[in-house]
Amino acid sequence: MHKSVQDITNMKKEKKKISVITGYDYTLASLCDKTGIDVLLVGDSAGMVMLGYENTIPVTMDQMCMFTEAVSRARNNALLVADLPFMSYQASIEDAINNSGRLIKAGADAVKLEGGSIMAETISAIVDVGIPVMGHIGLQPQTTMLSQGYKVQGRTKDSAMKLIQDAKELEEAGVFSIALEMVSHEVAQIISETVSVPTIGIGSGVNCDGQVLVVQDLLGMYDKIKPKFAKRYMNLSEDIVKSLEDYKNDVESSTFPAEENWFSMDPEELKKLREQIGS
Repeated sequence: MHKSVQDITNMKKEKKKISVITGYDYTLASLCDKTGIDVLLVGDSAGMVMLGYENTIPVTMDQMCMFTEAVSRARNNALLVADLPFMSYQASIEDAINNSGRLIKAGADAVKLEGGSIMAETISAIVDVGIPVMGHIGLQPQTTMLSQGYKVQGRTKDSAMKLIQDAKELEEAGVFSIALEMVSHEVAQIISETVSVPTIGIGSGVNCDGQVLVVQDLLGMYDKIKPKFAKRYMNLSEDIVKSLEDYKNDVESSTFPAEENWFSMDPEELKKLREQIGS
C-alpha cells in the first residue's frame, strides 16, 4: 500500500523529514520507489529534462498525463504528486478542476500548482471536489521567470511578508503541503514554523519539513542547467558517455557482439540447410 496524503502530513507532526524526488519515467521512478522515497513528484520540468524545451511553459496536459501514467506504473510505496502545467489552471476554476481530474485519472494521488494568494480560491475549489493539492510559492518557473528571471525570493522584508502571507492563505485554502522554491532560508524557516502543513524545500534551506531534487540532477545526468541547490551524488553523464563510446568502438572493431551475445542453430540443422542451398 502506498503512502497517503495523511501519511505525509503526519510526518510533520512527528518531526520526520520528508524525502521527495522528481521523476518522469518508469525506469528511474521504479528505482526511486524501491528506496522508500516518500513522494514521487512528476514535475513539469519534464519539458526541459525529457523533451529538451528551454523552460516549462510549452508543456501540455497530454504530456503531463503521459509522464504521470509512466511513473504511476512504477510506484508501489510513494505518494504520487503531478504538476499542473502552465495555463492548465490559471484561466478558470473549471479548467483547474477538469485538468486536476485528468492527472488523478492518470495515476496521481494529488496535484501541484504554482501561485500564492491569487490561487487560493482555485485551490479551495479543487480540494472541495476531493483532490489534494500541493501549493508552490517562491520562485515559480511558469511565471516568475517571465518577469524576474532566476532570482532568490524573500530577501527583503516586504517580499518576505508576502511569502509568509501567501503560505498562510494556501494553508487556509486547504493545501496538504507547500513547495518553497529558492526562498531565502530564513524566510523558509519562518514559514515552516508558521504553517501546520509540511513545507518542501527546493533550494530553500535545511529547515523545511522536506526536500526535493530532480533524480537526473541527483545522478548527474542533466548537464544543461546546474542549479546551486541541486546536490550531485553521482556524475552518471560521464559514465554514460564513456559506455557509449566503448560500445561504438566495440561495434567498429567487431568485438561486439561476441559469441555469448548471439544465438546458434543446431549443427545438424545447419548442415541440412547448407546442403539444400548448396553452400
